[in-house]
Amino acid sequence: MPLSNGEPRRLIETIDAHALELTDVRVHQMHALHDHPYLHNAYGEHLRHISYFLSPVTRPAFANGDCDLVPAHFSEMPLILRRETERPIVLAAASPPDRHGYVSLGTNADYTARFIGQMPFFIEVNPNMPRTFGENSLHLSQVIGLTEVDYPLVEVPPPPASERDQQIAALVAERVPDGATIQAGIGAISHTILGLLHDHRDLGLHTELISDGVMELFESGALTGTRKVTRPGKLVGTFALGTRHLYDFVHDNSAVELLPVDWVNDSRVIGRERCFVSINATIEVDLLGQCNSEVIAGRYHSGSGGQTDFARGAMYSEQGMGFVVVHSTTADDSVSRIVSQLCPGASVTTMKNTVDHVVTEYGVAELRGRSIAQRADALIRIAHPKFRDMLHDEARALGYVH
Repeated sequence: MPLSNGEPRRLIETIDAHALELTDVRVHQMHALHDHPYLHNAYGEHLRHISYFLSPVTRPAFANGDCDLVPAHFSEMPLILRRETERPIVLAAASPPDRHGYVSLGTNADYTARFIGQMPFFIEVNPNMPRTFGENSLHLSQVIGLTEVDYPLVEVPPPPASERDQQIAALVAERVPDGATIQAGIGAISHTILGLLHDHRDLGLHTELISDGVMELFESGALTGTRKVTRPGKLVGTFALGTRHLYDFVHDNSAVELLPVDWVNDSRVIGRERCFVSINATIEVDLLGQCNSEVIAGRYHSGSGGQTDFARGAMYSEQGMGFVVVHSTTADDSVSRIVSQLCPGASVTTMKNTVDHVVTEYGVAELRGRSIAQRADALIRIAHPKFRDMLHDEARALGYVH
C-alpha cells in the first residue's frame, strides 16, 4: 500500500474484518496514518503488517512485537518490494477518473507508482483525493477492481516553531543562494527554513515531500525552477502531506509532478542539479559526525526514509550542500543531542563520510573533508555550553583530540 493518505482506508478495514479467512498475507507499507486491529497482531499469521518507516500508529505496535520493521532507504523500496513479495497486489487510494478513464494516485507516487503496469492494482476511488500530474496515473482498464468511498483525507498542519527552530532555520536559510534546488524534510525547522526563503529568486524543488511550506514558497514567487537541470519549472516530489489547502493546491496543478521514489530519491539524479541543498533533521550526532535519526533512548522511533538518499545527492552536486539540523539538547536541557558516542542500540542513519553541515541553535559545524579532531572540535562548539567541557573530556578519552 502507498504511505500516508495513499492508503485505501475502507478497503483495509474490510480486509481486516475478514482476516481470519486469509492465510499468510502481509501488508507492506511506510508511515501508516490509520490504526487497524491487524497492526497489533490481532490475527497472527493470517494478516500481518510489515513497516518500512514507523509512524505514531505503528511505533507502539513494533515496540510490542506486533508488526515487523524492515530497514530500507526510501529510494530502494520498489526494488525491495519487487524482490521480497510473492504474488503481490497493490491496494491504493485514487482520484475519480477523468473523462478519458484515467485515475491518479493523488497525493502519492512513492514506491507504488513504479508498479503501474507491472503488478495488479485494486483501487479505492475517493472524490476528496486530488488528481495530480507526474507518473502516478493508470487507466481503469488496468485495475482488477475498484470500490467507491467518500471520506476526508488526513490533514497534518505544520508544527509551530520554537525559538530554537527559528535560530537554526536562520542559520541554514542565509546559506541558501538564489537558484539553488532544495529538498526539505518534515518538521518545524524545515517548514521555518522554507518560510525564510520567500525573498529568494529562481529556487528549484526536488524533494520527497510536497508540504504546505513548499506551497507557500511557490506562491511567494521564489520557487520557479527555471535553473533546474531535471524537470525544469516543475515542483518535483514523490508524495504530498499537509492541510486541505495543500491538497487543493496540488489538484490539477501541472506545476507539480509526483514521480516514483526510485527516481526522485536516486542520488545520481539528485547530483545532476547544480547547488543542490538538502535539509533534514536528526535525533543525535556523535563527535565523528554520525547521525542517528531513528532511535530514541534505545527504542526505534521512525526509519531511514530518504535522508541518506538526499545527503548523498547533495554530495554529488556541484556546489551542493547538505544540512543536518538538530536541537543542541532535549526540551528540558537535560540531555545533549551532540554526543561523544551514539546511544546504545542506535542506528547510523547517515554515515560520517556523507554528513556535510550539522546545525544547532549555537552555530554550524562544517564536517566535509575535516579530520576527526577538527570534526570533534567543530561539533563541541555548537553543543549546548553546559555540555562542552564534558564532551571535550570524552573526546580526549576516545583519542579524537589531544
